[in-house]
Amino acid sequence: MMPSTAEELERKTFFYNLLMPIMNKYVDGLDQGKGMYLLFTKPEISTPSGLMARPVLTSYYKSSNFRNRAFNRYNVYTSPDETILCPDSKQSMYCQLLCGLVQREEVLRVGAVFASAFLRAIKFLEEYQKELCSNIRTGRLSDWITDPNCRNAVSSFLSKPNSELADLIEVECSGKSCEGIIKKLWPRTKYIEVIVTGSMAQYIPTLEFYSGGLPLVSTMYGSSECYLGINFKPLSNPSDVSYTLIPNMAYFEFLPVDKDNKKVIQAVQCNGATDHNGKQEEDGKEKDVEAVDLEDVKLGHYYELVVTTFTGLYRYRVGDILMVTGFYNNAPQFRFVHRRNVVLSIDTDKTNEEDLLKAVTQAKVLLEPLGFLLTEYTSFADTSSIPGHYVLFWELKTQGTNDLPELDPITMEKCCSTVEESLDSIYRRCRKKDKSIGPLEIRVVTHGTFDALMDFCVSQGSSVNQYKTTRCIKSEEAFKILHSRVVGRFFSKKTPFWEPFRIETN
Repeated sequence: MMPSTAEELERKTFFYNLLMPIMNKYVDGLDQGKGMYLLFTKPEISTPSGLMARPVLTSYYKSSNFRNRAFNRYNVYTSPDETILCPDSKQSMYCQLLCGLVQREEVLRVGAVFASAFLRAIKFLEEYQKELCSNIRTGRLSDWITDPNCRNAVSSFLSKPNSELADLIEVECSGKSCEGIIKKLWPRTKYIEVIVTGSMAQYIPTLEFYSGGLPLVSTMYGSSECYLGINFKPLSNPSDVSYTLIPNMAYFEFLPVDKDNKKVIQAVQCNGATDHNGKQEEDGKEKDVEAVDLEDVKLGHYYELVVTTFTGLYRYRVGDILMVTGFYNNAPQFRFVHRRNVVLSIDTDKTNEEDLLKAVTQAKVLLEPLGFLLTEYTSFADTSSIPGHYVLFWELKTQGTNDLPELDPITMEKCCSTVEESLDSIYRRCRKKDKSIGPLEIRVVTHGTFDALMDFCVSQGSSVNQYKTTRCIKSEEAFKILHSRVVGRFFSKKTPFWEPFRIETN
């Protein structure tokens, strides 16, 4: 739970207002059309004291700073505010895409906040393109769009039938492949604006498939704690993106990080808050690590970000690992390396190794009465389909033997569901409400698979004495070893429990 204030909303508005002037330096004519940005709100809760709690972007979209913003010809959206603020994500998505298609000749840029959200929109378009075309052809909105604000806002765009546009969209969407569909449907588009750094980098190949050669632009670096930095070279390759930290957004400090491991080994806790020091291991011994200020970071070095915000977070460890890539005037520029301890992420979910272990531990209880043992496991985030989903590789055996047990599909499906129920509320919201994550999958592998995985890692230079099974597979070769030994695949058959008014305490 991150505190927020009206003053902080003003600071975020200032931050957003910096983005378009930077884009204007690299792309001409952005005032001659509109942006098709697919933006969504998420559910809110009320805390026991009566304070409203909601995701940071929802807070901004529902604020007067966004709803009463002054007209700016560089920031005109195809989506009416009413469609963005619609609480039903499906109706919101449908109406925003419909408005974007009707105004296709005016669209100069497209995007969403995260790459995953934009790809969900493309998948949604594939599924509903016939109905969208029918609405455009008849000039009448589908009856299942029941939100009155959405209906009223969209009605002005469907004031008359347009068979010619409907036929054109149907032709473009009827091909065997949707490769380049963005450029085909919105021919004046100059770039796609989505965050493709960090865990979102896994979606770059899919975005490039749909984009038709359009640049992928990551303009900003922010978090729920505060907004942080801006990309002053927005057309750079996604792998080269660096963000310049804006010094007046917060007070920044940096914990030096072991360059080889890229992690701070252990934090020092003090009075319930995170202290400004950390600990790293050197030659098997811990050493103290002192935080450095913004002006003292060094080129090429790795750091974990620590912020003191205007809203009351004091020396808070954000959990992001950054590398210094250069300087803009005197302000350092950073490349986002990874999240500390996060092993799985599809959308806004961030599952760390400890959370995954707890969830797996809950699920394997179902196997013990059957005499089965889970001897080893690992995972990866499968984004080859939309939406992506978690995949767990499990090596099982029968107690007292090395035999692979006879797999009962119902039991294994329950294991999948139990893992999902044991993950945090953000994951469960993405699964149930947002539908931005697909059903969790368990792939059972043959006996000896993880020995083969260790042999491979050792052959690549890992130490036998210090080898530990990674809980998330990144290597393509390692994935092939696991995939080649799969003997059973099982999926969760139900969505996990989640409701917006559930407040969890640990």
